[in-house]
Amino acid sequence: MKGEDAELMAVAYLQRHHLVLIEKNYHCRFGEIDLIMRDGPALVFVEVRMRASTFFGGAAASITASKQMKLLRAARHYIAGRDSEPNCRFDVVLLSGANGQAIEWIKNAFGE
Repeated sequence: MKGEDAELMAVAYLQRHHLVLIEKNYHCRFGEIDLIMRDGPALVFVEVRMRASTFFGGAAASITASKQMKLLRAARHYIAGRDSEPNCRFDVVLLSGANGQAIEWIKNAFGE
């Protein structure tokens, strides 16, 4: 399964939980945000990780402190281009198994 497939699965999963997709693969000089979604009044920055096995800690272990800082900087860049500063959170969607059949959604996975 490719990264794009994992992101599509994550979007479908989150939409079933009533989140609304705003943007996919937001790029700026600070990094990339896989998904930007809205959950009611909250703006949600979503990191999607796929791992076929749990060796080396699985998908969750791949979100290092360095990766979190890049996501925070990219989110600040995204928000700076908006008229107002919305309530925000950082969620993680972890897909595991050969076909991403196991999905774990972690709300408020990290922040400032």
